[in-house]
Amino acid sequence: MQSSDKNRRIVLNERPKGEPNDNTLRLEEASIPQPGDGEVLLRTVYLSLDPYMRGRMSAAKSYANPVEIGDTMVGGTVSRVVTSKNKRFNEGDWVLSQGGWQDYSITNGEGVINLGADTPNPSWALGILGMPGFTAWAGLEFIGEPKAGETVVVAAATGPVGATVGQIAKLKGCRVVGIAGGEEKCRYAIEELGFDACIDRREGDLKVALKEACPDGIDVYFENVGGAVFDAVLPLMNPHGRIPVCGLVAQYNATSLPEGPDRSPLILGTILTQKLRVQGFIIFDTFGHKFPEFQKVMQAWLKEGKIKYREDMVEGLEKAPQALYGMLKGENFGKLVVRVGPDS
Repeated sequence: MQSSDKNRRIVLNERPKGEPNDNTLRLEEASIPQPGDGEVLLRTVYLSLDPYMRGRMSAAKSYANPVEIGDTMVGGTVSRVVTSKNKRFNEGDWVLSQGGWQDYSITNGEGVINLGADTPNPSWALGILGMPGFTAWAGLEFIGEPKAGETVVVAAATGPVGATVGQIAKLKGCRVVGIAGGEEKCRYAIEELGFDACIDRREGDLKVALKEACPDGIDVYFENVGGAVFDAVLPLMNPHGRIPVCGLVAQYNATSLPEGPDRSPLILGTILTQKLRVQGFIIFDTFGHKFPEFQKVMQAWLKEGKIKYREDMVEGLEKAPQALYGMLKGENFGKLVVRVGPDS
């Protein structure tokens, strides 16, 4: 339980080989840090859990440095200002920062967004109004470039990115096909989010079901999963199709390449003959300058009821590790957020 006299934090205990386990992360206690001149002490209220965190546990080369053994796990947070020695922040303000998996953190304000003292739905800054929503909007808008009448496919269709991609594509006049794990999620995608179809990846032959759902082929595939879903999508891509790539969650726990023949000639051959655009992106590195535009557009859509949003809230910092491991298996339903402490 969060207190005012100690700082609980979850640190990387050892690098996982394959799936993380109970030895991967460790909960420990430390003293609450004290801010110096120009710094701010933050108390974490909400912690975002996201697939990229699995990559940060690995020492393999990536777009960001790995978490070192014994260091606090990284993560986006929405926090309250406890003490401020920085004129940009007042005590009680809500802020969006990278406070990590801990009760308290120190910042000099760089890269921190002040949300004000009375912002509604502060946790939404970790989801629909933050990195996941921004990823969906920018990746689809500037790489996917959907046009009315086209078919857009997205996996993890009820997750924070997939659900937003599908809804934006519907606003653009597209046919939207989702892929999700379980009947309940597929029903939600169709009945609540407005998708035209949703395929349960756990039932039947995914390739056959996807072909039936996409009789005119696929023009845009928003890639956030990889694995068997990509295998089913690729043969159905239409000429000049676009594939924004923001993640490959199905492969994050893999310790080796898949068994079987080398498939790179097939993949590259399809990209060539179908003249596909396949572009990876790291959202703030690639489109950071578009963030103010995104927030303006998304806030308007939310206010008008054009975009729906679902959170999966977990209570307690100590439950964060198991919640993350479950998310990597598709067990969450909506944007996964941990409530670390009370609002006030």
